[in-house]
Amino acid sequence: MNAHAQIANLIAPDTSGMNFYHADPALRDLLRIHLPDDLFKHMEPHLEKLGELVGGPLDEAGRMADRHGPVLHQRDKFGQDVQWVEYHPAYRELENAAFGQFGIHALSHRKGIMGWPSAYPVAAKHAFTFLFNQSEFGMGCPINVTDGAAKLLSRFGDEALQAKYLDGLTQIDMSKLTQGGQFMTEKEGGSDVGKLTTRAVQEGDHWRLHGEKWFCSNADAKVIMLLARPEGAVGGTKGVGLFLMPRFLDDGTQNHYRIVRLKDKLGTRSMASGEIKLDGAIAYAVGKLDRGFVQMAEMVNSSRLSNGVKSTALMRRAWHDAITVARNRVVFGQRIIDMPLARRQLMKILLATEQGLSMSFLTADALDRAEGGSQDAAALLRILTPTLKFRATRDARKVCGDAMEMRGGVGYIEEFATARLLRDAHLGSIWEGTGNIVALDALMRAVGRHGAEAALAADLHQRINESPSVPQAWRDRLHALSDRAISFAREVAARTDNEGDARRATSSLYHVASAVAMAWEAHRIHERRGDARRLLMSRLVIEHRLLAPDPFAVVESDTQKAMVAHLLGERDVSMQEAGRLVVA
Repeated sequence: MNAHAQIANLIAPDTSGMNFYHADPALRDLLRIHLPDDLFKHMEPHLEKLGELVGGPLDEAGRMADRHGPVLHQRDKFGQDVQWVEYHPAYRELENAAFGQFGIHALSHRKGIMGWPSAYPVAAKHAFTFLFNQSEFGMGCPINVTDGAAKLLSRFGDEALQAKYLDGLTQIDMSKLTQGGQFMTEKEGGSDVGKLTTRAVQEGDHWRLHGEKWFCSNADAKVIMLLARPEGAVGGTKGVGLFLMPRFLDDGTQNHYRIVRLKDKLGTRSMASGEIKLDGAIAYAVGKLDRGFVQMAEMVNSSRLSNGVKSTALMRRAWHDAITVARNRVVFGQRIIDMPLARRQLMKILLATEQGLSMSFLTADALDRAEGGSQDAAALLRILTPTLKFRATRDARKVCGDAMEMRGGVGYIEEFATARLLRDAHLGSIWEGTGNIVALDALMRAVGRHGAEAALAADLHQRINESPSVPQAWRDRLHALSDRAISFAREVAARTDNEGDARRATSSLYHVASAVAMAWEAHRIHERRGDARRLLMSRLVIEHRLLAPDPFAVVESDTQKAMVAHLLGERDVSMQEAGRLVVA
């Protein structure tokens, strides 16, 4: 190490040059559990390459794209009223990697990407989502809405629309790619989509749209999915139709809508979010006009899963930053990682991150099985998706803030990643529904209306029973906690005047489900390579994230200290040792 690097490492140890795939054994472990061996072996070299890029050039591109955001131009150089958005070259570098080199937007739709003969399962796709978004969170939105637009079109669009637009949405050739967008939010409604005022007037084989859309991510996308109310339709969400609106018409001219302005946002500054005014824009109906909201919900649910994965990616990046500082910076004669209070803070950062990872794969697996025709998995997905979205996005805000604090004052400076991570993290708990909206979806709808908690209960008990190497005493406790969490959710969902407890009940489901998942994972990981650290995480999740401690009691027992030491260390932990600590 040269003198310059030694000084930099002393003042502010950094993750620059780290391969974020190599640095993440938990990701590899969970991929081996959730993916067939042949697919994992095929993907691993590509994940290694992405991990290298994310820790190097894409990280720098993310920083530059955040600093030099998009600029809206109202005219072209000839003075014509042709709007266009100017992006920094760093943003184009991110696009080329996400859409071109790795084709993340098309992995679930197009065969042959990165040499794999089939489309990728959702769990595989989101491994790339998870890694990519550790470098840049804003680009995650165009990736996701392009993926979602392709999903809506392939599922509900007629043959003519599919023939015209689907190939472009799933292209990895950048010269042929047509990125997608989702314009749903309006000033009048926000989350209350039934209040939207955008009108659709039929004109032959197409429709004309009139109105405004208030928060349009990927504002200059070429293919837009949006909701509008056909003339004469009933009020509320039942009268809303789903439409595809192209940015450019067949003659090459811009469609009849304009970007009024781009949003000046707290985070995700790299990506263009705008306000759109529709002046008779030509659009095409997608699916049944009276099912528009239900159909758009398909895209929203996919977005919520993606949102949970991306928020977990922010937490993982924050963890990499925090642990790098803690292991390398010496203060008061000690490394930060050797100080008891810092160790406790690091443990909390790690726990929330690993919960997000486990729950992301659990939800992605449910989506894969649901799309394969499993009704049980569809019910499970109905409750897992909002539960993941609610808790992981909220945890990301806290985790990124704690990681910034671990770095200290330098972490507040935009030259390091932590400031951007914290700004971006606040979007997750707003995008695709605020915390209140999503908690109500999990409790009052998924549980109260659809009884989806029964599928979750069955899944959790099955996973506990499938983990025989986990000590019986801990499995008994997980069985009991699962029953209590499900019972509490049912009690809250049974009465509308219990709505105030919806957030707490959703968090309880998340914490118990993640503790069960970690024990189930520990059994499988230990069988493969003899490490049972995720079993320690299972207990610490229950103790630190579910159960309220006595505010006047010393709670850092020798057992907890031993568990934290194992988690922050780099050696494997046997099932015998983990089991002893878990039941102590």
